[in-house]
Amino acid sequence: MTQPTTPFTSTPELSAEQRGPVLWLTITREERRNAMSHGVLAGMAQAISAAQTNREIRVIVITGAGTKAFCAGADLQSANAFTTDYSEPHGHLAQLLRVAKASTVPLIARVNGACMAGGMGLMSMCDMAVSASHAVFGLPEVKVGVFPAQVLSVLQHLIPRRKLAEMCLTGEPLTSAQALEYNLVNYVDEDVDAKLQWLLERLLDKSPAAIRRGLYTMKKIEAMAFEESMSFTESQIALFTLTEDAKEGQKAFQEKRKPVWAGQ
Repeated sequence: MTQPTTPFTSTPELSAEQRGPVLWLTITREERRNAMSHGVLAGMAQAISAAQTNREIRVIVITGAGTKAFCAGADLQSANAFTTDYSEPHGHLAQLLRVAKASTVPLIARVNGACMAGGMGLMSMCDMAVSASHAVFGLPEVKVGVFPAQVLSVLQHLIPRRKLAEMCLTGEPLTSAQALEYNLVNYVDEDVDAKLQWLLERLLDKSPAAIRRGLYTMKKIEAMAFEESMSFTESQIALFTLTEDAKEGQKAFQEKRKPVWAGQ
């Protein structure tokens, strides 16, 4: 069944560009070190949500314009840097993190420069991350009297606890080499685009159905106890085998040829 093409709308602050099967979401606030505005967060959440029903989109890349910053966090020059309405229980960053958590389209962070504060949340909400060698990573919120509270929801399981405490409590940054050592990113490279393309190619030739349902399964069992996880996954594996991609993959293996994925 052919899925209708979903238009992705760019704004002056967020570019949404479909490049083949990859949706690129680029924060275009280079003069503000790609700091997050409420418009950026809302636009990113909308685009990721729209991609869930567009089978043309296989991967979403999140990055910032230029080479200096991936995202510097909240725009502290704004009068409403953290919220626009104190009576609203759901903040824009929290809503974006929820949307990312529910995504069955893989998210890859292209960390092209400084990744700070809320930018660490954008990077951590992604399933994978590729970093430029010159990038730095930090949680400097204590330096301005706040704390990376929402960011912790997506960051706390990626990095050793004591290193996380040090980053939060001192506000001091990590180099890209340290980020790689502490499993914050998958790869660090002088040529971030070449490494990103290498990673995309290793993902895009695989089964779309297996990736979509597999990512759903990975995220669902993350917080489950062992027995609950086993009960859930033993039913999921049967559903994997019923997909057209599973049948094609096994047939292609038997016939010693490359599979032709239907994505269903």
